[in-house]
Amino acid sequence: MPKMRTHSGTKKRIKRTASGKIKVSHSQRGHLLSHKSTSAKRSHRKANYLSAGDYKRIKHQISQVK
Repeated sequence: MPKMRTHSGTKKRIKRTASGKIKVSHSQRGHLLSHKSTSAKRSHRKANYLSAGDYKRIKHQISQVK
């Protein structure tokens, strides 16, 4: 049986905090920002953390992420 591999795409997009939470970036921040409100763009700069339900869903992808 081969080893389980960490999902490379997920590894590049998340960071694990010291307390064990998973820090991710907000969606809707990549492009087409001219029509979005300033307050929406500003609020998306802040940290976003993965919810418990999402953590359960992707935990096999992030087994080796530091």
